[in-house]
Amino acid sequence: MPYVYLGIAIVAEVIATSALKASEEFTRLWPSLLVVAGYGIAFYMLTLSLRTIPVGVAYAMWSGLGIVLVAGVGVILYGQKLDLAAVAGFALIVAGCLVLNLLSNVGH
Repeated sequence: MPYVYLGIAIVAEVIATSALKASEEFTRLWPSLLVVAGYGIAFYMLTLSLRTIPVGVAYAMWSGLGIVLVAGVGVILYGQKLDLAAVAGFALIVAGCLVLNLLSNVGH
């Protein structure tokens, strides 16, 4: 269950971060409320995951996957472009998360 909490935390954080652009510096109500609610859910779920997942592992997953997912949202929703170096960097981040979870005994 802790990894489910962490997954929810990551998705909520990605939604909140993605809504930051749409909030237009908190001048638009609904995107601004989405930012606040998303971060609230994200941090609460992160605290639940920290009951059993070591903080370093949880934060590596949170930040790494959050970076990659937010970049994907930027491409899809905001038409932002990624060059080959950016794609390679994101692939390395995902690879690091996989190594941490599949090959390391930390947190298991």
